[in-house]
Amino acid sequence: MTTKYTIADTNLDNHIDYSLQPTRWFLKPIGVWPTMATTSRCERLLSIVSNIVCYTSLLFVVIICLPHAFLEADSVYARLKSLGPVSHWFVSSINYTNLLLRRKEIRYCVEQIETDWRTTIREKDQEVMLRYAKFGRYVATFCATFMQGGVLSFCIVQALSTEVIQLGNETRIVHTLPCPVYKKLMNVVDSPTNEIVVFTQIWSAFIANTTTVGIFNLAAILASHACGQLSIVMERITEFVNESRNRRREAALKELGVIVEHHLKTLHFVSCIEEVMSRICFFELFRCTLVICIIGYWILVDWADQNTKNLMTCVMMFMAICFNIFIMCYIGEILSEQCKKVGDVVYMTNWYNLPEKIILHLILIIARSSVVVEITAGKLVHMTLYTFGDVIKTGFVYLNFLRKMS
Repeated sequence: MTTKYTIADTNLDNHIDYSLQPTRWFLKPIGVWPTMATTSRCERLLSIVSNIVCYTSLLFVVIICLPHAFLEADSVYARLKSLGPVSHWFVSSINYTNLLLRRKEIRYCVEQIETDWRTTIREKDQEVMLRYAKFGRYVATFCATFMQGGVLSFCIVQALSTEVIQLGNETRIVHTLPCPVYKKLMNVVDSPTNEIVVFTQIWSAFIANTTTVGIFNLAAILASHACGQLSIVMERITEFVNESRNRRREAALKELGVIVEHHLKTLHFVSCIEEVMSRICFFELFRCTLVICIIGYWILVDWADQNTKNLMTCVMMFMAICFNIFIMCYIGEILSEQCKKVGDVVYMTNWYNLPEKIILHLILIIARSSVVVEITAGKLVHMTLYTFGDVIKTGFVYLNFLRKMS
């Protein structure tokens, strides 16, 4: 068996918390973090209350704002000004539902990460896992910064702006809503209704952002852990081939069985990531394509009007959307490449010095690695960097078509 290296005085709970902490920060407040065996009854009750509050906040804004885009807006710009924020809340509510429906798979992934940390006793394997966990935390931090900063800055800038409304002989100054409301459902000219709706929309935007950021954080953390496990598999395969000539046949086969079991367990983990993210990725592709087109149109209009304040917030939102969809596609790309790389590593070792029966077992690893588990959007589109390019190109094609039509 391979020599094992242990870390003295290592707190595995700290390592587990280091890996899962960013995702838990975002998913637990909105009641999506899966309940474990150690979860108390009070925490379960708070999770249910969070679900009700989040659903109510998201659906309230969608219901009062969506009709405005189709029934009340009198220009293309006004319609797009309403449709952009509404699409964000609408897709976020769908993804929030998908997260709740996939709680079982998320719990399995979280438990698998904890199990991997507790069963990994070699120091260099733990260092690999820590390196990939650090990468996942960096990605999660950047996603949170771009998304929350872009969308919330837009909502706050809009809320701090005011507009003058003339009602007969009376002049009123009201706060500008981040998303216009259908007037037949709610009169937002009166006070304090105007202030309440502004606060509700900002609060709902925060929940929608937290849901989206939690999704990207979850994908980054799970994918980085899977890549770390595949790297450990490749390292063990190299060590196995280099040391097998000095071992007895029974010990070599036992070690190879451990490697194969670890490889298959990691591939099953990747399959669970695909189950969790498939539908979410589909709606994210739809939202990002739509929002790239809409925000691009906003930027052109604000540039023509020299509206610097709105232009800056629109540019931040555009960068946040592009960065988030890039991260999702990049995660799918590196997972696919890492799965394929296992077979390449087996082939590049000195396998020709091994006994014939062991060589046949290694061929099975190569064959299994050729069947790559990929992250898809609704089982239709593979999440790769090519997909990211297609999303950007499609968004700009629609933008060009919209610009010519208007």
